[in-house]
Amino acid sequence: MSFDSGPLDRYLSSAVGDDAAITLELRSVFTGSARELADLMRRARCDANWHVAALRLKGLAATFGIVPLIQLSEAAMAGAPGDPAVLRQINRAIDEV
Repeated sequence: MSFDSGPLDRYLSSAVGDDAAITLELRSVFTGSARELADLMRRARCDANWHVAALRLKGLAATFGIVPLIQLSEAAMAGAPGDPAVLRQINRAIDEV
């Protein structure tokens, strides 16, 4: 799956213009939130916790139009809770932002 962070870049550019410091900070906040949600998924001890964390990750990704991360979140919700393969893909997608 190819990852395109273009929507995030466009969103940040429209929100803050050419202010590189704020753009970097907002990107960091986004990735930090996404990593926290991925960690919640990793630590989920029941199907409901896995599903809620994946749904929240999907919502975060949808806010910025990051389709590959939305698709991975949906795959997590549709698949087996705790699936290490989907978690690796989610973490890789976050790393590529």
